Formats: sequence, structure tokens, C-alpha cells
Amino acid sequence: MVKDGVALSQEGRQLLVRGPLGEIKLPLPEGLTVEIEPNRIKIKRLSEDKKTKALHGTLARLVANAIAGTTAGFDKELEVVGTGYRPQMEGETLVLFVGFSHPVRFTPPTGIKLVVQENRIKVSGINKELVGRVADNIRKLRKPDAYKGKGIRYLGEKLKLKPGKAAAKAGVIGGK
Repeated sequence: MVKDGVALSQEGRQLLVRGPLGEIKLPLPEGLTVEIEPNRIKIKRLSEDKKTKALHGTLARLVANAIAGTTAGFDKELEVVGTGYRPQMEGETLVLFVGFSHPVRFTPPTGIKLVVQENRIKVSGINKELVGRVADNIRKLRKPDAYKGKGIRYLGEKLKLKPGKAAAKAGVIGGK
């Protein structure tokens, strides 16, 4: 089912999805064809081999994500945890102070918007895969520490903290 305000068209071996927030081009894999009807899109297989069946489901999900992205968009939120750790924006560049001797600068790719509020970073865009990849790249700049939990994590992410050396020495964990 295609939402109102979304236009689908096929240009050669590409499917173009246009919506209020932008447009996304999806490549059509070999062995699949697309029929565009007024309020529907049908994906058809030319053969019934295992690879084509897998690509059929993948393309259906990619089309659904493109329709959702061009109408509502996608976003992921990260939080920066730690004493003295803070994010800030300088124009389009994200500047992170996360315990290194220097600030870490991150420039988002085209189509991604970053917003900083207090200790939270909101990554948003129309491409679900790109939003997730950018959020993961920001998280990798300073992953959460396993002992204290300091670092950059997804909002709501639960960490299982390890006990430190003092707990092990006191016999709390693995003591004899």
C-alpha cells in the first residue's frame, strides 16, 4: 500500500520513490520486476530460485522503508554519558568532548541532520540504513566503558557493567 503524497516511478533498473521529505533511488536486482499501480506496487519474480526469493523479500522491505522515510523520516538518539563528556554543534559539524586530549569532530554525510540537546544527539534522515550507520559511527567514536559505563550509547541501551578489580579481590566474584 502506497501512502498519499508518495510518487513511485521506474527508470530503467531503478525504482524512484518521491515523497514530501525527499526522494530515494532503489536499484532493482536481476530476476525481479516491478508493476506500479495507482495505490499499490507489485514485485514479481522471474524465477523461483532461492536467491531470487530472498531478494524479493529484501526489495519489499526496502520499498516499505523508502516510503516511510520519504513521508515521516527516521531518527535514532544517542546519549553521551560521563563527567566532562559533552556534545555540541559547530555549524553542521558535531564536536564531541569525550575524554580524549582533543575534541573529536564528526561531519555528517549528505541527507543526515544532527541535533544536539543537552547530552543527547539526534540523528535523522530519510534513509533508514544511512541513519543507522551514522548513529553507529558516532557511537564507535567512544563506545561505553564496560566498568563505569562512560561513553556514547543509544538512548535506552542497557549496559551490563563488569565488577572491577577491587570486587574480585574482596572475593565477591570468583573468590575461593
